[in-house]
Amino acid sequence: MNVTICQSCGMPLTTPTQFGTETDGSATREYCIYCYKEGMFQQPNITMEGMIEMCTAILMEEGMDQESARAMLRNQLPFLKRWSPSNPEGKTISAVRNSADSTELHFTDKDQSILTQPVRYVTLPGKRLAGISARTTNAIEMSGQGCIQDLWSRYFSSGHIPAPEAPRYGCYTDYTNGIHGEYTILVGHEVAADETLPAGMNSVELPPATYAVFTSRKGPMAEVVGEAWGAVWGWSNQNERTFTGDFELYDERSMDPAHVQVDIYIAVNQARATTEN
Repeated sequence: MNVTICQSCGMPLTTPTQFGTETDGSATREYCIYCYKEGMFQQPNITMEGMIEMCTAILMEEGMDQESARAMLRNQLPFLKRWSPSNPEGKTISAVRNSADSTELHFTDKDQSILTQPVRYVTLPGKRLAGISARTTNAIEMSGQGCIQDLWSRYFSSGHIPAPEAPRYGCYTDYTNGIHGEYTILVGHEVAADETLPAGMNSVELPPATYAVFTSRKGPMAEVVGEAWGAVWGWSNQNERTFTGDFELYDERSMDPAHVQVDIYIAVNQARATTEN
């Protein structure tokens, strides 16, 4: 599937009834039916900030707290197609945080499409990761009832973690239906193939794979991870994904929570890659 979320509001498109329609009645997978119908946006004059506020209200009705909903949308929407095309002056809209930790929109000369492309493709050997895991879905995580934050807390309090400088992983695997269905999220670290694990820890085996790598800016972890995933969701080549296992890599650049830089590795069916040890 080329597009997995609405490129206007960010809603996951999980069934054909949610797809928007063109003027001839045919379905489009770029936008949801609530944003785009019969070839027209349903709120043609809405600003991105207006869309954020409208979607925040919807997420709050579904049980998500206001602050988390608004922060998630401000991280995600600037990367979506509706909000990132060049304006008549050849400039683009980007999100910039001010000292009050709010988000403002500014025009910049930098091509916004660069933000939604991988920085490189690499091929990695298989690896075994061990840690704390659970089954979840994107819908659950977006509702505010997710488990990922709790998994990180449980992992760091488990007493079975390596030295602080060892890389940590947030691994997504065992997908049932791409981003639409359940998947396993494991928070942990790399271990040897024959290593015996402590009680209560699980492991996943990632096969050798080629990955599209997205790298965040440096900043507070709560901001930059969401922004990096927004770049992944806004990426135009969703059809390259294989869902054999994706992961976030937290290495020495993640030691200071206020100045984190994270890489997200997305498994793809690509041949044009370099080999990374």
